[in-house]
Amino acid sequence: MSKAVPRKAVKRSGKPGRHVARNGVKAADFCAAARDALKRGEPDAISDKTLQQVLTAAVKVYAAKVERRGHDVVPFPRHAVTATETVVAACAMIRAADLNMFDVAIWFHRPPGIE
Repeated sequence: MSKAVPRKAVKRSGKPGRHVARNGVKAADFCAAARDALKRGEPDAISDKTLQQVLTAAVKVYAAKVERRGHDVVPFPRHAVTATETVVAACAMIRAADLNMFDVAIWFHRPPGIE
């Protein structure tokens, strides 16, 4: 019979893990840079590549959460974006995914819970 090997104690601090802090900082940095660029009237200060990476990641996480939890996942706080900003982004994503309005209408009118 083998003897159980004692586990080494893992020191835990009150700080979040490295990857959590690092990812949080990167997200905060992007948000601050975006706010500053918009405030200055210079949206091109954010590269297209960076915007694509952030938007892609955000859309994928949002979709995964909705598939897991349903439509109770709020994409952004109330009044955080305008109707124009919402439609511009939605239309760009619809075009990028090569969808048409018939496709969108089918998805839009599905009852909650049918993913």
